Amino acid sequence: MKRRSIAVVLLAVFVIAAPKQLLQAAETRISIGVTETMDTFNPYADSVSLMYSVWCQVLGCLGTYDFDKGQPVGLLVDRWEVKDPKNWIFHLRKDIKFHNGAPLTAEDVVHSINRIRTDPLSKQRQNIAAIASEVVIDKHTVRITTKEPTAPLLDYLFDRIMITNKAIYDKYGPEVADRQYPVGAGPFKFRELIPGQRLVIGKDPSHPMWKQYKQAPDEIVFRIMREPEQRVTALLNNEIQIAQFVPPHLRERVERSPSHKITTFHTAEIMFLGMMPKVKPWDNKLVRQAVAYAIDRDTLIKTILRGEASRLDGPIGVGQYGYDPNLQPKYTYNPEKAKELLKQAGYPNGVDVELQTPVGRYTLDKQLTEAMVPMLNAVGIRTKLLTPEWATLWANVQNGKVPFYYMGRGGVVDPSAALSQYFETGGSPRIGYSNPKVDELLSAERQAFDPAKRKKVLGQVMSLITEEAPAHFLWRHQLLFGMAKNVDYRPLPSERIYGWNMKVK
Repeated sequence: MKRRSIAVVLLAVFVIAAPKQLLQAAETRISIGVTETMDTFNPYADSVSLMYSVWCQVLGCLGTYDFDKGQPVGLLVDRWEVKDPKNWIFHLRKDIKFHNGAPLTAEDVVHSINRIRTDPLSKQRQNIAAIASEVVIDKHTVRITTKEPTAPLLDYLFDRIMITNKAIYDKYGPEVADRQYPVGAGPFKFRELIPGQRLVIGKDPSHPMWKQYKQAPDEIVFRIMREPEQRVTALLNNEIQIAQFVPPHLRERVERSPSHKITTFHTAEIMFLGMMPKVKPWDNKLVRQAVAYAIDRDTLIKTILRGEASRLDGPIGVGQYGYDPNLQPKYTYNPEKAKELLKQAGYPNGVDVELQTPVGRYTLDKQLTEAMVPMLNAVGIRTKLLTPEWATLWANVQNGKVPFYYMGRGGVVDPSAALSQYFETGGSPRIGYSNPKVDELLSAERQAFDPAKRKKVLGQVMSLITEEAPAHFLWRHQLLFGMAKNVDYRPLPSERIYGWNMKVK
């Protein structure tokens, strides 16, 4: 009887405690194999698509682009208005609080924009280059004044301006505030970052966003896995639930699994070869054009990429703002013309160059550049392929130290910010191109609030950049994501990864 009484008591304790234990055990988690860098606690010290989306979810960002609606939508911002061509008023949501319970205020927004401008480690100054000043109007209202009328301002700010807590920054300074007190106003909380390995974020259940997105997972783990085989193997072994950038030749392996699936989508990322005009032989436009005629893009897409890409005949493609199928010039595969241009440029006996490529950052990046080398060699551009570690290559590209490289620029919905970043005088040093006419046209398109006029000017500047060829535009990938069948997630063309778009069934 005594033993039976003890058993009854234990059973009663278990029944009472079980709901809490089961709730704890039921926390949903999605692990994602990614190829990007995750190396810094400073949200402004890098400029990569993945980390923009991660910090947007943790710290909070002003807004994002809704591809279903085809328009920008607010996140921390409730609404905005253009008072005149140079003055924008942003009204913050009043129901948003930081993870420590403090309210989000206009002072935090002004502080964050100024920090992007003044932080010695900042690599995001191009995002606020158009801003002349930012001023607090009241607790929940900010006025941003631009240096000149800037029609595409939201493309520079949304998804890119991360809001850090001014009070914590003022109290502890940047390093401690970022590393020990990453208190944000986003729907997820920071849990862990091991640079170069993984980053973990977890749901803030009190955030008002979850009223709309109740299905989102409780935790998201981003794991760096640059080798495609590693990502696919981890997916099939259920170590991760989403694998970025499955190469076409591994697609069938995933589809054969009864527990997994492939999701395809066209990315808004433009792939290109960058050529820095300040370094010989790339200071000669004819050499840059010779590269464009030497590369057989159609064959590379058909063979190596198995048709999973669309060719670019300019900076952007179908579906991107300002796309014109009749944009000129168009580079065709013409090795004889490439040889003639090289001769006209003063290199009748050819020229030696080094091409640097990522390995595992983009779909089949090394294989594609390996295939480009004999094409370049055939026209007299004797090419040595270099394959540095991605973190090293990316740092050097950002600092303007790589004369010739293969790369992508993601999130190009409206091309204004990307064109300014890479081709406007004083933009990022990634290519270091400077042309007064390009500067004039880029300024003009930003000032054109009439869509028809703006698209016309965009066409003019994109035509000029294509003809000048500081970059040779190659393709946009149709990307393949491998997923567990119990996960619902539709990848975005911008390649931003947002947890509120996910569901574990």
